[in-house]
Amino acid sequence: MNVLEAMDDPALFGREFEGETWDAWRAFLAALTGAAMTERQQEICWAATGRNDLPAEPFRRAALICGRRAGKSRILALLGTCLATLKDYRPYLSAGEVATVGIIAADRKQARTIFRYVRGLLASVPAMEAEVTRETDEIIEMASRRVVIEIGTASFRATRGYSYAAVLADEIAFWRDDTSANPDEEILRALRPGLLSIPGSMLLMASSPYARRGALWKAFRQDYGQNGAHTLVWKASTLKMNPSLDQAEVDQAYEEDPASAAAEYGADFRSDIASFVSSEVIQACTIGGRYELTFMRGNKYRAFCDPSGGSSDSFTLAICHDEDEVTVLDCVREIKAPFSPDAATREMADTIKAYGLHEVTGDRYAGEWPRERFREYGVTYKVSEKDRSALYIEVLPKLNSGKVELLDLKQIERQFCGLERRTARSGKDSVDHARGQH
Repeated sequence: MNVLEAMDDPALFGREFEGETWDAWRAFLAALTGAAMTERQQEICWAATGRNDLPAEPFRRAALICGRRAGKSRILALLGTCLATLKDYRPYLSAGEVATVGIIAADRKQARTIFRYVRGLLASVPAMEAEVTRETDEIIEMASRRVVIEIGTASFRATRGYSYAAVLADEIAFWRDDTSANPDEEILRALRPGLLSIPGSMLLMASSPYARRGALWKAFRQDYGQNGAHTLVWKASTLKMNPSLDQAEVDQAYEEDPASAAAEYGADFRSDIASFVSSEVIQACTIGGRYELTFMRGNKYRAFCDPSGGSSDSFTLAICHDEDEVTVLDCVREIKAPFSPDAATREMADTIKAYGLHEVTGDRYAGEWPRERFREYGVTYKVSEKDRSALYIEVLPKLNSGKVELLDLKQIERQFCGLERRTARSGKDSVDHARGQH
């Protein structure tokens, strides 16, 4: 039995997917599995894939670029459940090995959405539920089948070592990882070897789109509208995939913020948000093996710090000097929260004075507090005339022209590459980190 038959079978999942509102998803599943299509399904497929051909064979890799509330999570759950229960992986597994259906999202809490749908689908079919031998908040195990459905971590380290029957990558456009400048691509690279040993295994990426970068954007750019492409790229708005949603609510979202609504409900990548600088530019400016430069008389140093209250964000400091027309980064300090603000200020002041400085520039954080505390330790705190967005924009030409020498510290590359350029309705650009990042 295939997933389309299971979706429509009243004895299996038919009651969960009744009605015409799931017709567009039936067309997607037909395309994914290489099944025969009705004329209506063919039209839906051509519109959503941009292709002129019809898939003749099942895909092992798909990107679902659909608006919010389109039904992506429920379809991923259906696919994961069917792949776990309707196929026998035992011929491909070594002694003690299990086939894993991995559910991966930006965090484990978000991944539980699909996991709960899977649990509900299994519970709706007594014969399937009877095969469950162990269940926790993050694992469903079917020992006789040697299959495990498991919530995973969006980390290229934690996803290694598995044999995957399927990977359900939810909201991949919003994955973040503090250890990598390109977390989604790093994680997918780590996942692929685990998919190779099981024939018919699937990598399913699903998300509403965001900025024009990352694995989802790359899949769209390379394979959307390409006849014969090996990745099925399915791009459709919320209302195309879920016509039961209230049109008036979507219209209201477009009135309030057209750019955001076009991404959230129209499945369009945002044109008003772009990567500020590429990892290639940062790597070209990085001096390999250089982690810090000591104080040298004759250099004219400058210091800039970003204070923090010590509860959530880091307290950071950078010191640099100029050589001809090149700005050389000499020293970076980061004190991660939690910490004592007073002790952190003293440590930063000592580093500043070690480079022969008695002055540091910073932002307007916390009013008089940084000035007072630095003054206590013999350093004058000056407020920057430019905000951080203006500073980022000012440094970009120097980075692009190689007029900067950066230290070989991964967090520098990661944080630079995490910056986003946003264009407001007025046409003015601003640069800042992504929401929820630092």
